[in-house]
Amino acid sequence: MTADSPASGGVITRDEVAHLARLARLAVTEEELDTFAGQLDVIIGSVARVGEVAAGDIPPTSHAVPLENVFRPDERRPGLDQSQALAGAPAAEEGRFRVPRILGEGQ
Repeated sequence: MTADSPASGGVITRDEVAHLARLARLAVTEEELDTFAGQLDVIIGSVARVGEVAAGDIPPTSHAVPLENVFRPDERRPGLDQSQALAGAPAAEEGRFRVPRILGEGQ
């Protein structure tokens, strides 16, 4: 099977590409219709080849290599106290960060 004869059983036509472009509301030039038709044929052929490779004796996987849990255990560590956290703030008030109001009074 080659890119010229995709496993999809047929060739994607310019009309089909134009139809898909209209559905997706894409502006496509006449030259792009030819280009995209050829590219879509290659993509469909490649996907079909992947489907041929999948055999019943090969279990489905989500990753190429086995994964291990990489999480560290939760441990308490010292953090910033309130004054340290507010030390770099442009404005603080009553022990909290002061930020500009973004909602009106009625909200």
